[in-house]
Amino acid sequence: MKINIKNDELLALNQAKSPNFPKYTSQLINWANQNAQGTRPKVVGQLSELFPKFENETDEVTIEKWKEWYLSKYPNAIDEAVEKIWNQIENLKKAIVLIDEEMIKNWVEDLIITKTYIGLYFQKAILEKLAITLQLPYRLATAEEEAKGIDGYVGDIAYSIKPDTYKSTNARSISDDVNVKMIYYTKKKTGITFEIED
Repeated sequence: MKINIKNDELLALNQAKSPNFPKYTSQLINWANQNAQGTRPKVVGQLSELFPKFENETDEVTIEKWKEWYLSKYPNAIDEAVEKIWNQIENLKKAIVLIDEEMIKNWVEDLIITKTYIGLYFQKAILEKLAITLQLPYRLATAEEEAKGIDGYVGDIAYSIKPDTYKSTNARSISDDVNVKMIYYTKKKTGITFEIED
């Protein structure tokens, strides 16, 4: 048997009550906090470790006792978190008045067109970087060469460029009669890394 307890039910079962926030305000505060890092462990402590300590040190587990215990250990933490978040909210207030429909259109186009292109079209960037490294010319494959599994050439060497996950599939769509070197790339937050098959 599976039983789910929703957050609002948990509050009621624990006789706790969260404040009511006007529409969008909680989301904005949360967003500002993510940028400001106001409730990171270095500011407010590692709460998942602190609460069990509190439970071990008290005879009565109530929200009031938890508040009292926490504030005795971290008397300035809440104020420090508030200050960090407030500063970020002030930054957001200044930024939001700069946003108009034209800026939103530019943002959406950048996301859909530019970032998608940069994020998904790696072949040209990889070939160009390899060509610069090897100090050789490069070119993208023709349609006929693409049909054979070639993505491009650096110097006289043909390359096929695939994500690193391609290795584990053991699939090879490249014609056996073509001498092609494999390049495997990994997408990371900071960009891409690639390795060339020996």
